[in-house]
Amino acid sequence: MQKSVEKLIPDTSVIIQGLVSEQLANGELQVGELIIHEAVLAELEHQANAGKASGYIGIDEIKRLQEMSAKKRLSLRFSGQRPIASEIRYAKLGEIDSIIRQLAYEEDATLMTADKVQAKVAEARGIKVIYIPQKEYCPKPLKLDAFFDETTMSAHLRDRVLPMAKKGTPGNWQFVAVGKELMTADEIKEISREIIEEAGCRTDGFLEIQREGSTIVQLGLYRTVILRPPFSDNWEITAVRPVRKLAMKDYEMTEKLRDRLSKNAEGILIAGAPGMGKSTFAQALAEQYAELGKVVKTVEAPRDLVLPDTITQLSYSRSSPEEVHDVLLLSRPDYSLFDEMRNVPDFLLFADMRLAGVGMVGVVHGTNPLDAIQRFIGKIDLGVIPHVIDTVVFIKHGKVDQVLCINMIVKVPAGMTEADLARPVVVINDFETNKPVAEIYSYGEETVVVPVREEKATGAKALAAKQLERTFQRYSEDVRVEIVNDNRATVYVPEKYIPAIIGTQGKNIQALEQQLGIGLDVRELETQPKKPTGKEIPYRMSGSSKHSEFLLGDNYSGKDVDIYVNNEYLATFAVSKQGVVRIKKSNKLGKVVNDALDHGEKVSFTGA
Repeated sequence: MQKSVEKLIPDTSVIIQGLVSEQLANGELQVGELIIHEAVLAELEHQANAGKASGYIGIDEIKRLQEMSAKKRLSLRFSGQRPIASEIRYAKLGEIDSIIRQLAYEEDATLMTADKVQAKVAEARGIKVIYIPQKEYCPKPLKLDAFFDETTMSAHLRDRVLPMAKKGTPGNWQFVAVGKELMTADEIKEISREIIEEAGCRTDGFLEIQREGSTIVQLGLYRTVILRPPFSDNWEITAVRPVRKLAMKDYEMTEKLRDRLSKNAEGILIAGAPGMGKSTFAQALAEQYAELGKVVKTVEAPRDLVLPDTITQLSYSRSSPEEVHDVLLLSRPDYSLFDEMRNVPDFLLFADMRLAGVGMVGVVHGTNPLDAIQRFIGKIDLGVIPHVIDTVVFIKHGKVDQVLCINMIVKVPAGMTEADLARPVVVINDFETNKPVAEIYSYGEETVVVPVREEKATGAKALAAKQLERTFQRYSEDVRVEIVNDNRATVYVPEKYIPAIIGTQGKNIQALEQQLGIGLDVRELETQPKKPTGKEIPYRMSGSSKHSEFLLGDNYSGKDVDIYVNNEYLATFAVSKQGVVRIKKSNKLGKVVNDALDHGEKVSFTGA
């Protein structure tokens, strides 16, 4: 429907969005005389001098209106007094809007605006108003769309360079040309103008950050970074768009990991190199929490995650850490997802919210999983790190590559031998194998991160480990020993046997260390049923009142064999030179074996 007005006065909002020239060109609007207030020019000039793209775009719109006027398609004049510096400085408080409304009132003209507050105030004063509300969807294709297809991850447009794009999937993409002609600064300015205009009039568009030389816009699925001189050497646009959306069920991971992410982990870091799929995984994790009935909020800069309406997305670039802190605490989310943590305040906010009891998920850049943890060192106390982070998920090529878990214990750091060097150590273990990957501890005045490398056991170390296992089998039949170095070993036993091994005030373990001549660390063994492997060995039984003897034969002399009761692993024994395994009836192992034999249960041996 065509609108016809005798006099029209547009404010800054519709000039920046290019709505006047668009509606005049489309025939949606017919104007007898167009009046532009000098305050509009002053505000646009101020924005352009500040390096904001909106200022340049608004000035270009006025140039288009001048061209229409020159072609006799429009009567155009400028009116009003140029505002003083204080009025421009306080434009956000309504000073410029006020003097534009006053001109519309004096001229008995129609005010055109895209600002809802401006429209309401003008109507209250009895001024005729044309209000252009935000559009619910894009009314026309964007010029930016031409550089994207279903496989395009990002487009890179630069003055005097062929338009380029990354095509493929995270971790598996190619950088290819998507045009045959060099881009020009005018083309990039036009694309920038359209993006900013659309962001201002669409409900799915946000002008997230506008600084001198750079503008960041979220428009639909596009996250767009616009650079211009003097900040950059040329005009440039980088637009990123997700190429696929995944759910947690689409990722290959063990049930143990799925259970931890859904129930136990509350201080999660998602790490990976740029373009590897961190945000895609974070998006899937946030949706999983929402589906589990959790209250989820995100903190983003810019808001580029594609999430359901049940999840609130907060703009970190439009707020302060204090405001985000207050909102998250007062709204009481079960989980908060902090996308793209970069600066010191980001890490401090993450730590503070986690210590306040809010489940936190943070996304950080890192070339390996340890890099993500090191980003917290120096920002928070070493002893606090395990309370802030409990799980690190490293994403590589769009897949879960490695998962680390973090805890703190008092021990002698790996590589050190003296017992008096024991200190609180942050131990980082591989989640699936529970093997140590690195340790973090204070050394002098420095905090160091030391990778723990697993050494292959030499023949002497393997023999020593077997001897230590036999020693500790008097406490538990389930024992595993790792020789750390020539002076220290780690003994793994089920948790219920640890107090007996340590003894009152550590007397038992100290006596064992003196007896064996080696330092000992006793840790919990996560027991997993061991099933029979290798061929079953036939045997004959004999014995005495004190021992049960199993005759395996000379072929197994000097070898290690496993004993099973009803196909459940019991222990490993070394066969004597005579081909015999001798078990003392009075110890725990002997009692288990004798009870099994008395009840007719199966006792078997396997070996290589």
